[in-house]
Amino acid sequence: MGSARDSSHDSAPTRGISQADAKKQAIRNHFDSCARWRAEWEERARGYYDDQIRYFRFLVPEGLRVLEIGAGLGNLLAAVNPVRGVGIELSTQMAKRAARRHPKLEFRVDDVETLEIDETFDVIILADVVGYLHDVEATLRRLHQACTPETRIIVSYYNYLWEPILRLGERLGMKMPQPELSWLSPADIVNLLHLADFDVVKTERRLLVPIHVPLVSSFFNKFLAYLPGFRALCLCHYVVARPRLREPERPYSTTIVIPCRNERGNIGAAIERIPRLGGRQEILFVDGHSTDGTQHEIRRAKAYYPEKNIKLLVQDGKGKGDAVRKGFAQATGDILMILDADLTVPPEDLPKFYDAIASGKGEFINGCRLVYPMESQAMRTLNLIGNKFFSLAFSWLLNQQIKDTLCGTKVLFRRDYERLAANRDYFGDFDPFGDFDLLFGASKLNLHIVEIPIRYQARAYGRTNIQRFAHGWLLLKMTVYGFFRLKAV
Repeated sequence: MGSARDSSHDSAPTRGISQADAKKQAIRNHFDSCARWRAEWEERARGYYDDQIRYFRFLVPEGLRVLEIGAGLGNLLAAVNPVRGVGIELSTQMAKRAARRHPKLEFRVDDVETLEIDETFDVIILADVVGYLHDVEATLRRLHQACTPETRIIVSYYNYLWEPILRLGERLGMKMPQPELSWLSPADIVNLLHLADFDVVKTERRLLVPIHVPLVSSFFNKFLAYLPGFRALCLCHYVVARPRLREPERPYSTTIVIPCRNERGNIGAAIERIPRLGGRQEILFVDGHSTDGTQHEIRRAKAYYPEKNIKLLVQDGKGKGDAVRKGFAQATGDILMILDADLTVPPEDLPKFYDAIASGKGEFINGCRLVYPMESQAMRTLNLIGNKFFSLAFSWLLNQQIKDTLCGTKVLFRRDYERLAANRDYFGDFDPFGDFDLLFGASKLNLHIVEIPIRYQARAYGRTNIQRFAHGWLLLKMTVYGFFRLKAV
């Protein structure tokens, strides 16, 4: 085993080649010599690699087109079960061994800093590789050629605080030897992605105890690792980013879904106040078995405004979540919008949501009622306190800043909703509101969540359908549930 360590000290660089090329040659030689023992080294550090695979499986749904830079033996690429998997390796020996291990995947020997690739991928993985790159920003820019607007780049790396422990692990034969490399913090990686025209979607830290210690490692890694203070000590950090989007492809069609129950007095105002958005537009009411004539009012409005493309559906089940799912399933627009029938979110604000998603500023647009002052009685004090608590909890859960989880107005592309619905089994049917079903699903898909501040208004007709204590308890349970499905995975 000692020979692997010695092999990183190669002969002096050949005259006439650049310092960067000499460094790459030394790295290539090092990993060529380590390739024979790589599987054994990974087995010795099994706790680390098992956790890495577990989290990448969470981040990358099966059946996607995946490119991995620095693929090693190809085990991580194989673990995410891609429909098309390509690994790029600087080391010829690593690529040969990877190809033998995983014959259904493709492995190429190439330098990512000069890489030319003529296909695009859904996910690009750079796991523990950025420290070996001579110019990280230039490499990230080059990867745009393999991106679509929906591509996600996932960068994972080590915490610099662990360097002394990692070096000690090498000396004790517990970790594969590494040549000299750059140590980049999450902030460094975020900045480099920004410079290379990528927007960061979220970041995460994991793994306090990278070796298996019965009970201890599980407790530290599944609970303590995510708490303030402990979080900064984690060994691994992950950054998920997307290409910075440009101008809209075209005017997008929209479907505005309005869940309603006993909202007869708000139907006419909703229709009159909804502005024109993008291209073709439809307004889709989903009634929850109203007893005040709401359905009759919708049918009357549909006949009175034939140009508005109004449709009426009746829920099969109960709750807003059920109404939203039924409406979205029947929607035909490119962009799906939710507007609560109580009109506490002004319909006149919908163009802000359309512009934010159409321009690529975000992929899941959430209304925020907690920025501007509210009208009197618009939100009770207890509701306001609850919303603030859950905004903190969910910002932590989703690893994206979110101030108002319960605002009813949420907007996303139909193509993303269809992916979200296809992966709904991961969370199950747990949310009668629909808000957290969408937020959890958006986070699982690594969608970029952006909030639009709105001026929350008092209800003009009817009574609220919110049961504060019962629903508050349910939200608390969902926060705990979300922890085990989004954090402790």
